[in-house]
Order: sequence, then C-alpha cells, then structure tokens
Amino acid sequence: MIVYADLIFLLNFLMDAAMLIVTAKTRKISFKWWRIVGSSFLGASYVVIMFLPVPVFLFTFSVKCMFCIGMIMTAFGFGSLQNLLRNLGTFLLVNFAVAGGMFGIHYVLASSSEVMKGIVFTQSGVAMFQLQIGSVLFVLLLLIPLLWWFRTVLQSTKQREVLTAYVAEVTIHVGDYTASCKGLIDTGNQLYDPLTRTPVMVMEVSEWGDVLPVEWLQRIRSADVDQIISGLGVEEFVWQDRLRLVPYRGVNRNTQFMLAIKPDKVVITHNSTQIEASKVLIGLDGGKLCSDGSYQAIIHPALISAG
Repeated sequence: MIVYADLIFLLNFLMDAAMLIVTAKTRKISFKWWRIVGSSFLGASYVVIMFLPVPVFLFTFSVKCMFCIGMIMTAFGFGSLQNLLRNLGTFLLVNFAVAGGMFGIHYVLASSSEVMKGIVFTQSGVAMFQLQIGSVLFVLLLLIPLLWWFRTVLQSTKQREVLTAYVAEVTIHVGDYTASCKGLIDTGNQLYDPLTRTPVMVMEVSEWGDVLPVEWLQRIRSADVDQIISGLGVEEFVWQDRLRLVPYRGVNRNTQFMLAIKPDKVVITHNSTQIEASKVLIGLDGGKLCSDGSYQAIIHPALISAG
C-alpha cells in the first residue's frame, strides 16, 4: 500500500488549524497565527510519526495526552492550570464533534457493500470497523460545515444561559383571577402610560385567552384595539373599568395603541427575590414575544428597581 506522507501531513495540518481556531473563537480568546501554525505543525507531525519505525510507547495514551497539551500550550500559552484545562476541554470537544460528525455522515452515505468492506476480523475473532475515506476533498468539505455547526451550537447555548439570567416568574392578580408566565427583564423597555406615568409590562394576549372574548383576541392581533374601546358600550366586560389604551411607536415609527389591563398587583420572582408592584399596566401584544417560548412577557425595568 502506498502512503503519501505529505498529503497526510497537509490534511492533518489544516484540520488541526481549523479546530484550534474554532476553539479560540468558542473560548473568546485572542490568538496569534504563528502560534496556531506551530501547534498545527506539532499535531500533524505526530500523525506522520505513526508511519515511521519508532518505539511503540510513543502511541500510548499518556504520550498522546502530552502531545495534546503541548498543542494547546503552543497555540494559547499556559496562563493558569484552570485556563489550560478549559482550553484543552474545548479543543477535545471540538475534535470529538467533528470526528463523530464525519464518521456519521460517511456511514449514512456509504452503501451496504462499502460498509462490509470496512469490517475486518482480528485473529481473536473480534470485529473491527475501518473507516475508508478515499478523498481528501470529502474530508475538507465535511470539516467546514461541522465546525460551523459546533460553534453555532455552543454560541446558542451560551446565549440561552445569559438569557436565563434575566428571566423571572411573573404572577398577575386581577380580582379573583391569577395569571402566571415567564417574563424577560428588558432594560430597553421604556413604555409608560403618558397620562399617569405608569410603567407598562408587555404580555402575550394568548395568555389571556380564557378570560378575554374571542373577538378581542382577533382585534388585538390585527392591531384594531380602538374598535374594542368603542364597542364597550354594547359589549359588556367584567374588567371594563380596568382597560386602558397606551400609545406607542411601532416598527414603522407610526403611533399605534396597545390595549392594557390595570391589575391589582404583579408579583415578580427573580433570583429567589420576590417583588410586588401595584402601579403597573399589562399591555397585551398580539404576537409571540419569543420564538422558542422561553418567555411570554417583557418586564419593565422600573418594576425591578422599585423592589
């Protein structure tokens, strides 16, 4: 069998460099290109050593760990033991994700005969699977999207963790009725009732579907809330005296109106701290405030600072 050591070296050099860069981007640490090149050279050299007549102990688990640590220190330095372990762990996760993804895609695309060709039996009768990828281009084409996917998943996970820190439990009391949902504390929400300077907490109208008339839900979703107010003389509503119209500027910068309800009180639970607010309006929004349903309300920052 002919082995092209230069191609093997180049392929592993490029893959190591790509995964080191993804590691740096994921950890949000700066890096120098010459360090990435040196680390990738070290990793690719170790792979080429496998084809040389060298002592067997160089391929033991401990030596592999030393090479891996050497690559991380070459690329990002030592800093501290905690920093080194975090960089090492992220690099290994990137490697496992890319290797597993490439193996899985190759296995799915391979025919049954190709899979059987990859199965061999040792002298002890144990079945082993040999992954045979005949094209370097195939590996490189898979590497780029897999690295992008892995980095995207990690970033979305971090964003969700940051978002969770600003999500609180909200309980609204209106007479004998109680509504509960999750709300996002949004410092950018500066919506007030212009007459009373009461802060407005925005909430999805779907959370009020069991107490509001069906026609109201449709009108709120179509932004025809003025028709609700004009029809109050004909359509009786138990919370009629609690309704307000709050003006605000929409996306098109035109002035629109939001239907709001004056509750008895709102209880906000955030980080084991409970805050009660009575001076607040609940603005009803016809859409979804969060596409994945992580929260159903936007909490006015004045309600948090008041507590």
